Amino acid sequence: MSDKKGLVATRHDFKVQEPSLYKVLLHNDDYTSMEFVIAILENVFQKNSSEAGRIMLNVHQEGVGVAGIYTREICETKVVIVHDLARQSEFPLRCSVEKV
Repeated sequence: MSDKKGLVATRHDFKVQEPSLYKVLLHNDDYTSMEFVIAILENVFQKNSSEAGRIMLNVHQEGVGVAGIYTREICETKVVIVHDLARQSEFPLRCSVEKV
């Protein structure tokens, strides 16, 4: 297809690649209260109370639990928020990011 100036329009097919997903993992420790972990899951990860309780028990019993699955940037932001809230509440709660 050409226009009046002799330019040719070309069509480029671009494939949109979805971003990689990562999971935020909460790690068990002997000091962070179960109530605090549930509050983190409800407020930072927007889990309902039953889901937060299930994840908290998994963290407690298995040593680790998946808090959520997001893009890398969102995971990193949530990790910083969790660590800040834990430090403010004087809990050693740790979380990490792992590729799905």
